[in-house]
Amino acid sequence: MTTPFFLLRLPRKIRCCQKRFRRYKHDAGSNEREDTFLTTSSNYYLQNMYNAWLKDKNSVHSSWNEFFERIHSQKNNIRSTLPKNNIAIITKMAARQMKSGAGQNISLSPKTSGSFNQSQNERLVNKTLDIDSTIRAYQTRGHLIADLDPLGIQNPDSAKLRGTANLPPAIVVREYLKGMTEADMDKEFLLTRSTMIGGEKKSLPLREIIMRLNKIYCGHLGLEYTYIHDPSMLDWLREKFEVPNAWELSTEHRKWIWMNIMKAVKFEGFLQKKYASEKRFGLEGCEAFIPAMMECLETSAEKGVETVAIGMAHRGRLNTLVNVCSKPLHQLLTQFNPIALDGFGSGDVKYHLGTHAEKLSNRKIHVSMLANPSHLEAIDPIVVGRIRAEQVEKKDTKSERSLALLVHGDAAIAGQGVVFETMHLTNLPEYTTGGVIHIIINNQIGFTTDPRYSRSSWHCSDVARVINAPVFHVHADDPDLVAYCSKVASEYRAKFHNDVMIDIVGYRRYGHNELDEPMLTQPIMYKHIKAHPNVLDVYSDKLLKDGVITETFIKEEIDKYLDHCEAEFKKAQSIQSIHMWDWHDIPWSKFFSNQSSENKIPVSGIDLESINTICTALSTPPEGITVHNVVLRAMKKRKQMITDEKIDWAMGEGLAFLSLLKEGHHVRLSGQDVERGTFSHRMHIIHDQKRDKIYRNLLNNVFPGQALYTVSNSSLSEYGVCGFELGYSVYNHETLTIWEGQFGDFCNTCQVILDCILSSGESKWGRQVGLVLFLPHGMEGQGPEHSSARFERFLQMCDDDCIHIPGTEPNAPKNKSAEEIMTKQLFEINWIVCNLSTPANLFHVLRRQILMPFRKPLVIMSPKSLLRHPMVISSFKEIGPGTTFQPLIGDFSVKPEGIKKILFCTGKVYYDLVEERKKNKLEDKIAIIRIEQLCPFPYHLIAHEITKYPKCKIMWFQEEHKNQGSYYYVRERLALALHLPLEEITYGGRVPSASPATGNKTIYTTEYQDMMKVAMLL
Repeated sequence: MTTPFFLLRLPRKIRCCQKRFRRYKHDAGSNEREDTFLTTSSNYYLQNMYNAWLKDKNSVHSSWNEFFERIHSQKNNIRSTLPKNNIAIITKMAARQMKSGAGQNISLSPKTSGSFNQSQNERLVNKTLDIDSTIRAYQTRGHLIADLDPLGIQNPDSAKLRGTANLPPAIVVREYLKGMTEADMDKEFLLTRSTMIGGEKKSLPLREIIMRLNKIYCGHLGLEYTYIHDPSMLDWLREKFEVPNAWELSTEHRKWIWMNIMKAVKFEGFLQKKYASEKRFGLEGCEAFIPAMMECLETSAEKGVETVAIGMAHRGRLNTLVNVCSKPLHQLLTQFNPIALDGFGSGDVKYHLGTHAEKLSNRKIHVSMLANPSHLEAIDPIVVGRIRAEQVEKKDTKSERSLALLVHGDAAIAGQGVVFETMHLTNLPEYTTGGVIHIIINNQIGFTTDPRYSRSSWHCSDVARVINAPVFHVHADDPDLVAYCSKVASEYRAKFHNDVMIDIVGYRRYGHNELDEPMLTQPIMYKHIKAHPNVLDVYSDKLLKDGVITETFIKEEIDKYLDHCEAEFKKAQSIQSIHMWDWHDIPWSKFFSNQSSENKIPVSGIDLESINTICTALSTPPEGITVHNVVLRAMKKRKQMITDEKIDWAMGEGLAFLSLLKEGHHVRLSGQDVERGTFSHRMHIIHDQKRDKIYRNLLNNVFPGQALYTVSNSSLSEYGVCGFELGYSVYNHETLTIWEGQFGDFCNTCQVILDCILSSGESKWGRQVGLVLFLPHGMEGQGPEHSSARFERFLQMCDDDCIHIPGTEPNAPKNKSAEEIMTKQLFEINWIVCNLSTPANLFHVLRRQILMPFRKPLVIMSPKSLLRHPMVISSFKEIGPGTTFQPLIGDFSVKPEGIKKILFCTGKVYYDLVEERKKNKLEDKIAIIRIEQLCPFPYHLIAHEITKYPKCKIMWFQEEHKNQGSYYYVRERLALALHLPLEEITYGGRVPSASPATGNKTIYTTEYQDMMKVAMLL
């Protein structure tokens, strides 16, 4: 901001205060935005005061009135020559006046003797500026010295601050008051627009100013918000926290809070009494979290939210299931009992399980807590993706009806990178949910590690700053304030659709779990904890003093709740098995209830008219934009393919997508660079070459009333984005959701999502998901990191067995067709793994994902060089009426009678083998059979195919190294299908290697030549 012209009239000493503000800001390491007074110092303050005086002369202190009167008259003399309100020009002209000696007799305050009292006005201006600076310092840094720790142990953040500045923490907010005297404390000073602590009052005594600032910013509440860029958000937050009496709660509200605190405390006590030797990861020390959650649900429901999805780890989860999500207590207690699981699957420990339920309060609200693994924060992107899917389905474009609520631990939110990845999705167009409410259960420890060793930031919540989310740090033994902050957080999210964070600072009464001994590592902390009363006692005493409740009320309500717990405990003892249906976290009851391995899978081919319409859409440049020549050439090639009734890989994918869209199924494709495709094959988003940010989605609006096609380049994240898409697929089983890795090995960084949730989620939690993974895979000389999608890992995680050929097990029903048996295989497998070689099979397998009467994840080793390979072409007939996916593709180019050797393979290497066979003129000696779907394994198709050939040598051939790829998975299954001993299944391919591929071209060529020689040996 340019210096106001009247400020140039002030003594040089006053004008130089700006340097002091800047210097302090630098020393304190402040991260201020434009709004803060410290960045614009006196300019901002005096300009605002002058503007206020122009509107209302009584709005400023009387000492400034004559000053502004005189300045205003000076300004009027030059106004006719200036553009309206051009402060910069006014400033320059005023500066020239000062240099020429004009205006030397301007007084800064009302005259008392006609003389210019410079020192008096200097002091007045300095003190006024110092007070405003102090207010801003409290707003900006008061949280650093707030009284947040219920244990009263020295906060490590304050210790770090004191060590950095070599000053007591109080100096951080009161540096500007050191020039004040006791006499100044009872003088009234004008309050600027940067604060609302005065309410209706425009000035307050300094003593009252400090008292109010201490209460708001340095008591049981620490506020962080001044880094937010939007002034309307800042003003709204100040109004909620600074206006006098804003925090006051009604008697009924406080009773409601007490009831929630009581249930939270007594629930933990009941479990400790009944199951003292069981791990439960209790909430003791942060029980105020329960009323915080309830307040968020209640307030959000009042604001129109209909669905809340909760993601949280183990700490306090059982308490939340019962007291927030209304899980029947007896169902939870059965998880403590040594009883069997009703149905298939492994089940999971009780503090990982999820649920969904309808809650009735002032308004009905659907609450889901998603099941999750022990890997902290892994659930975050899944919850956000699940809410995004619901918003898209319900056309909730304003994000008013669905809410994501994430619960973090203090060590996890600071330490886990997926938190950062998830939070950076919050404002991306195709990933935003209109704001997430974050709550931190901050027990000031991570297992046995103190905060000073587990993070470099002052607060565990500092990641919130990157997305301008305000943070409310609140004392866990002050339930009134916890509830109020939760209410404000929910209102803030509803109004501004931005993330907000509540940091409930408490403690952990026991160890990391109830069997752990915390005195081994935190002896001082746990001496304090043992002597510290629980929050129910603290809050009850407070409400008794305030006359809100009585001793009789306390006893009656506690007895009533404990009686309920005992009744539920007895009910749990009579239950003989645990029902997985009781723990589903997704509302797919109708979809699940009709599932059976007897269900048939419809054929996936489509009519020729639809094929032609779709191919035309994919090969026609969009109107109204200038299209790049490369795109035009690709579309010209596609048009020729229509004439020839052929499709390539991109056409096969587009046909699958558009045919599903036509049938009303939403399709979503997400990942890095997916709009164009890593290898420029897809081009579903066409950009105008002459106008920025103008583009067309090639697949939308092709058919009347078709479903929405979303294709979106993601942030440069795999863990977070893959988790997001998994969550998206969790919500709606009628949506085809795809995550594509830029290269296949990009799945390395989202291994937690794949291992602990996608591959095992159905077994652990009964959660079916239809997420598709496109992982570009192939040994093409690109080095170790962009060659392998780690095919072997996905196969290793498949839960099929190879003891019996499916359908031949003891007790297996007889007379089942191969098709029925393969459907049963699909139904029982944990996920499907394919390595495809034809566009037609890509088309069919994608359509099958939606047409199946159940949902399974689908992992596709997608190609790179095959995208433009001249042999990788399918005909219209292969995707036409009556056609379906081919798990196995036989060799139709050879005559079986003369075959001496059969090469079984999968994926791209098939085309290498065909070329090598042709080069060696062995078409009459070697057959090449492709296994397109490796899991579940197509035993019956292989057994049937092999009957065409005389006894031959059998080799499994792959391009990956022997210790990688699919060899060790396929070998036993192939032997079982062919009724051969293992030693008769020989290996062809690269030798074992620690690295997925070589980065040396010479080695790559040598490896290729050597393995092809092995393949062609008869």
